[in-house]
Amino acid sequence: MKKDIKYYMNLPYTVEITPCEEGSYFVQIKELEGCFSEGDTVEEAYSMIEEAKEGWLSAALEHGFEIPLPESMEKEYSGKFVVRVPKSLHKKLIQTAKKEGVSLNLLASSLLAENLVKHEKKKETA
Repeated sequence: MKKDIKYYMNLPYTVEITPCEEGSYFVQIKELEGCFSEGDTVEEAYSMIEEAKEGWLSAALEHGFEIPLPESMEKEYSGKFVVRVPKSLHKKLIQTAKKEGVSLNLLASSLLAENLVKHEKKKETA
């Protein structure tokens, strides 16, 4: 699925609305730092935050910034999975982790992230 403005606009981001002392309403998208607006009514605040969200997302896409997923979607991923590898690779990973003074988990996570970035860049240029 192409992750364009339409994709992100339809995600279930957390909208937080707070009444202000002067009678207006402050509204923000919890997961999108700096994405906020204000309205005279609750309805207007919701309308304004949709405009602000579209602007925030458009700018992030244009500049290639990472766009956080809604909190509700992030909870779907535990951050854990099991990978079976050959014994020789397991041994080499443990030795490398010890040599570098890090845990096997940290080494594996770093190597996976590093190679994922390389893979994505290679895919973009293809």
